[in-house]
Amino acid sequence: MRDTELEVIRDIMRRKDAGLAKYGTSVAENPLELREWLQHQYEELLDAAIYCKRAMQELDRA
Repeated sequence: MRDTELEVIRDIMRRKDAGLAKYGTSVAENPLELREWLQHQYEELLDAAIYCKRAMQELDRA
């Protein structure tokens, strides 16, 4: 059996490392304004909705 929580923690650590490599700073140290953080989150949620819809379309075709 897989440890789901541990896999999520590992995914978070990989994202953290990728973000540090790409942006050179951590989220905690990033000086963005709150509005900018919310814009990033909004765009990520839009992407997630698109991925979800695409997966549902694939299941509907099966």
